Amino acid sequence: MAPNVAWKVMADSPSAEVLTVRSVDLCIEENGKDHHTKRFELMSRDEYSGKIPKLVVRRGQSFRLRLVCDRPYDRSRDALSLIFTVADEEQPTHGHATLVGIPVNQFPEQLGEPHEWGAAIETIHGDLLEILVKPAATAPVGQWKLDIDTKLLSDAFGKSYSLPQAFYVLFNPWCPDDLVYMEEKAHRHEYVMSDTTLIYRGSYNRLRPSVWKFGQFEKHILDCSLLLIAKIGKVSATHRGDPVRVCRAISAAVNSPDDDGALLGNWGSDYSGGTPPTKWVGSVEILQQFYKKQKPVKFAQCWVFAGVVSTIARAIGIPSRVVTNYSSAHDTQASLTVDYFVDKSGKIMEEMNADSIWNYHVWNEVWMQRPDLGISSDGDYGGWQAIDATPQEASDGMYRCGPASVLAVKLGEVMKPYDNNFLFAEVNADKVFWRYTGPHHPLKLLRKDVLGIGLFISTKAVGRWEREDITASYKFAEKSEEERATMLKALKQANSYFSRYYLNEEFNEVYFNFELRDDIKIGEPFSVILLVKNRSSETRHVVEGSLHVDTVLYTGKDRDSVKVDRFSVTLEPGTEESIRMVVEFHEYYRKLRDQAAFNISCMATVLDTEFEFYAQDDFRVRKPDVKISLLGKPVSQAPVEVQFTLENPLPIPLHKGVFHVEGSGIGKPLLFKHPEIAPGEKVSNTFTMTPPYSGRMTLAAKFTSKELDDVDGFLAFIAHPRPEDIIMEVEDNSIIARTDVID
Repeated sequence: MAPNVAWKVMADSPSAEVLTVRSVDLCIEENGKDHHTKRFELMSRDEYSGKIPKLVVRRGQSFRLRLVCDRPYDRSRDALSLIFTVADEEQPTHGHATLVGIPVNQFPEQLGEPHEWGAAIETIHGDLLEILVKPAATAPVGQWKLDIDTKLLSDAFGKSYSLPQAFYVLFNPWCPDDLVYMEEKAHRHEYVMSDTTLIYRGSYNRLRPSVWKFGQFEKHILDCSLLLIAKIGKVSATHRGDPVRVCRAISAAVNSPDDDGALLGNWGSDYSGGTPPTKWVGSVEILQQFYKKQKPVKFAQCWVFAGVVSTIARAIGIPSRVVTNYSSAHDTQASLTVDYFVDKSGKIMEEMNADSIWNYHVWNEVWMQRPDLGISSDGDYGGWQAIDATPQEASDGMYRCGPASVLAVKLGEVMKPYDNNFLFAEVNADKVFWRYTGPHHPLKLLRKDVLGIGLFISTKAVGRWEREDITASYKFAEKSEEERATMLKALKQANSYFSRYYLNEEFNEVYFNFELRDDIKIGEPFSVILLVKNRSSETRHVVEGSLHVDTVLYTGKDRDSVKVDRFSVTLEPGTEESIRMVVEFHEYYRKLRDQAAFNISCMATVLDTEFEFYAQDDFRVRKPDVKISLLGKPVSQAPVEVQFTLENPLPIPLHKGVFHVEGSGIGKPLLFKHPEIAPGEKVSNTFTMTPPYSGRMTLAAKFTSKELDDVDGFLAFIAHPRPEDIIMEVEDNSIIARTDVID
């Protein structure tokens, strides 16, 4: 029976006896707990908010509806059927899986096969009829309308009741029949339910974690996520049940170059008209702003794109995490090499360098099976898949990347869809330095670095505020036979027969190495030390060269020279020398970029030989942390004082300082302004927050000023249950309590 049909019922017609559905109880409390959707703002609305709750459930798993009827349901004479239609589909059809009609079976065990929709009666209590509804484990994700048709078994006539509001169906990592099924409970909690993470930035030798608030359960986030997938990503309703298509669309819809997606990237220094990327502390403000205006939000860089991608994935039920790759290659020619050209004085020739190496690059992994890829020698290609919304290279005509099976990347299967060759180069390219002496002179290979790309691949550990190193999931150990064999295999597949020759390796009597202090704080001077060692026991060597310190963007681009020192040393046999260059605060401060990244390099010539040495390294000066502490025991639904402090590390005052604080139980972000902070001055602020529930929570603070920005801090803590919620204490002092934290 078609939905929305107005039935003209005559008093004496058989349909007057047809069961009438007067109203439907969505069983928000039970369904929210069973489907792990209770924390969605849509589910927690009440009459005081003036908005009716909307039901959010997960596919492949039954949910409960309580029908209030005009009389008791009679199994021997009544029949029920349900009609589901995708809410935003103009012409839903059975063939496209956007229109589903099913009978309501008589008993709860009759819900049908996992990949079919099913419904059955659970209990009958007088005029109340409880039914179970199971969306197919492959059902399109999004909003669905529901019509309930009733009739007598003996008659064709019937009545129809339309649910006033659409309900939401999400992917289900708890369901073994769903392609996104994740077996381990702790992993589901971390990668689906947790609303805060750590994103790693900095450089490979100065790893820096910063907190990011996903906020996937907050107001408008789910609606905005579905809008981005359908409208910007242009995934038809038929294909919204396929996590591969959905995630590929997300990677395109979060950036803006070709589809006016959620975020506009900006890697320059002018952020007027928008928010600098380093000032964002989470995804909520970004997605709420996009949902309201439906124009790209300004501005983003890679970690901002990645934070928003994971928010969307977790909101719709796809397990996701944020991944950082240090010394990340951007290979523009698909050669699997990153080529740098250097002039005779040791200066990088920016105009000739199309490839680049980012201090770090941040992307995402999403968890799903990949039946489309077949089986490898190491098993199937399911598990973590890399996707990347940072617009670097076009893929099939759009700026998007992935999903690329991480296992396929490790095995060098660069031809597998999607974009495995690009991901492989990011973690495994070879870095090559060439000396350029003019258009009519041959290039000279200065140095080949096969170990410098794809370092310390990092993500937040499960259940801990620590770093987990996942490098081994992307590549075999450096210097291993498997790693070199995989690289050659990838080069052959990519049709790049780059020969591996090392002109400089014939001469190794003089050894060079950089030495950097572990902890250089912003505001302090720092030293760059080059160690030069003569390994020969017989020959004296004279070495001439120069040391360079440049500030750079974290993408390795837009360098600005800070200081150059030239040197000449004579090395007696078996001796070594240290060349030290001191860089003062006043020399580097005005040229410092927003992420305090430096590139140091050395160009040297060993006289009387053909040997030229070139090396470079990245590092950053450390910015201070905002320290956050609780001034009392945190208890669910009870106010507690929070204090945060910051000390100005610079020898100059800070002006127009602003603290931006977010966290569970705060509501809208808090802003604290400080017009001026003197050198060495410590400032403190306090505020009151109320934990909304018991369990794990986080607070995040970010500080910006004219002279110092991108300073942050976070605090993870446990909010205890209220005394009245404690059911019992067991002998080992652990507490069993009612809690609204969802496992």
